Amino acid sequence: MSSASPSLPIHPVILSGGVGSRLWPLSREAYPKQFLDVAAGGRTLVQQTLERLVDLPGLAAPMVVCNQAHRFLVAEQLRDSPLGTARILLEPVGRNTAPAVAVAALQALQTSDDAILAVFPADHLVAQPAHLREAVTQAIEAAHAGGLVTFGVVPHRPETGYGYIEAGETVGGGPARAVRQFVEKPDAETARAYLDSGRFYWNSGMFVMRASAYLQALRTHAPAILEACEAAVAGAEQDMDFVRLDAAAFERCPAESIDYAVMEPTDAAVTLALDAGWSDLGSWATLMEAAERDAAGNALMGDVLTRDSHNNYVRAESRLVATVGLEDHVVVETADSVLVAPRGQVHAVKGIVEQLRADGRSEALEHREVHRPWGSYEGLVRAARFQVKRIIVHPGSRLSLQMHHHRAEHWVVVQGTARVTRGDEEFLLGEDQSTYIPLGTVHRLENPGMIPLELVEVQSGSYLGEDDIVRIEDRYGR
Repeated sequence: MSSASPSLPIHPVILSGGVGSRLWPLSREAYPKQFLDVAAGGRTLVQQTLERLVDLPGLAAPMVVCNQAHRFLVAEQLRDSPLGTARILLEPVGRNTAPAVAVAALQALQTSDDAILAVFPADHLVAQPAHLREAVTQAIEAAHAGGLVTFGVVPHRPETGYGYIEAGETVGGGPARAVRQFVEKPDAETARAYLDSGRFYWNSGMFVMRASAYLQALRTHAPAILEACEAAVAGAEQDMDFVRLDAAAFERCPAESIDYAVMEPTDAAVTLALDAGWSDLGSWATLMEAAERDAAGNALMGDVLTRDSHNNYVRAESRLVATVGLEDHVVVETADSVLVAPRGQVHAVKGIVEQLRADGRSEALEHREVHRPWGSYEGLVRAARFQVKRIIVHPGSRLSLQMHHHRAEHWVVVQGTARVTRGDEEFLLGEDQSTYIPLGTVHRLENPGMIPLELVEVQSGSYLGEDDIVRIEDRYGR
């Protein structure tokens, strides 16, 4: 391993993938768990991921690699990031973690001759961020020396839901240890043996490495990934605050994890022990383990009443949930769905999501409240030929100039001021004022004010689907 100057900039890289299946119904494909306040602490997981790095010295502006469908969610949630304006790299398709880190490394090398990448999934929980920062500082030293560093979480139980790292001898005179092997999720007996040995750690999926060292490892062990990512970055286009990777090039990229593509075959892999209250929040059971509990062992969130109930996770998002005589269960209520499952079977929720997708049901994709770059809308009532929505438009935002072939719309303003374009007209509406948009009329809704615009929309017609939109002009490039 070669030494390097300790002055290299540190580039936080946040991997914001995921399809929202393991924490359904709270998490959905269009709104996966990293964008949710799953721990009820007031901040979403992606916000916490960046905020826990604040006190590290030498940080460059962060990079976030995400699905292009989530671009406005990322931009909105990181608008006030304490680490500065994030560079958001848009993947046209998911290709796992090895390509995601590769495009981030290539981007980092465009701004500095060399750089250290500090790579973190956006959907993990770290209860003791100071311990993580200390471990990252140690990892940076190992990365300067050429190591590809991964964090091994000190195990506290014989966990069968995580992969493991076996650590070997120390390297370079510091706390880093060579990686002997990565192993898949074990059975209970093997997990107990791993715990007892003291050599095995949970695989955290977090990394620190020099960008150039990672790309060289790809060139050696997975050249097809590097070639496709180089082409995707070379053909990338700037779109507002986003970097759109070249779709054709990125789609040619093999889909492989960083462990499989690089960390397993390389001889530069090292691991550092991490004991910081880490969890990947991969199921309702692991989320319960990270939550505070009452005297009966229940983790309760929202408007919840319990009687003679023990060791449950009960979460109410939109209404009262009451349990009587319930033991060892998970109950999660949202505005449109309720999950009830024994704690030991919550992993099977993925099968429910697959069934919903197969049936073409919207509950797999999105919540009743749907977020858009201009604000949000929420379905209140739906019938055969009409539906009622609550619409919120952020200050200064506007919807696309559009028309509908199959529906007319009535708008009633309940808060704020609306600027309405209707055919050749343009006018303002205040609170308690309304207007009508006939079928086939070109129209636009805009919020020119300083407070959120809220209105009730009644749609009527033969077809009410969201795909009945002809966009004539759209600032968001849809």
